[in-house]
Amino acid sequence: MRRCLPPDRSGGGRVNAGKLIVGAIVIVSAIAGGFLWYTAERAYYTPVAFQPGAEIRLVPLTSDQPEAIIVNGIEGIDADSSPIKFRACFTTPLTLATLTETYREYPGAEPLIAPSGFDCFDAEAIGGALEKGEALAFLSEPNITYGIDRVVAVMGDGRGFAWNQINACGKEVFEGRPAPEGCPPVPEGLK
Repeated sequence: MRRCLPPDRSGGGRVNAGKLIVGAIVIVSAIAGGFLWYTAERAYYTPVAFQPGAEIRLVPLTSDQPEAIIVNGIEGIDADSSPIKFRACFTTPLTLATLTETYREYPGAEPLIAPSGFDCFDAEAIGGALEKGEALAFLSEPNITYGIDRVVAVMGDGRGFAWNQINACGKEVFEGRPAPEGCPPVPEGLK
């Protein structure tokens, strides 16, 4: 005697389709995440070729014209995709006392995080050193591009770091507001 089993109504076909959909979502998410990581960390950055003798410049107390300082072992990265992607690391034999007596300090310096592959630039450590007074920040080049200043921080041991930072003019103009008094004229493309 043969037994007849009732038809399978467990929805097994739907379970397999659900697993396929979830698997596809995971794969697409992993690919998108990898692409996002690559574009943020690697895609647009290139090494900077510094002009010998003028690698790092600071604005003196007596002038508005940046002048070169002595640096060694400089390396840097930059990208055309944004004016604030520049980062550099170097050493200098100049002491903090000499620098403060000669060059303009930069209040409100906030180092920006560098890609993980550029490990000489640790924004959190630099920011902490600035807060504790173990490093000082100086104006390197004002308005290197409209609304962006180049900033240099130097530690007591001579290690130095440079980055581009949005200045007060840029903060207002990039938000669509008029430039504050004392700012250079806004270029046509930013109005």
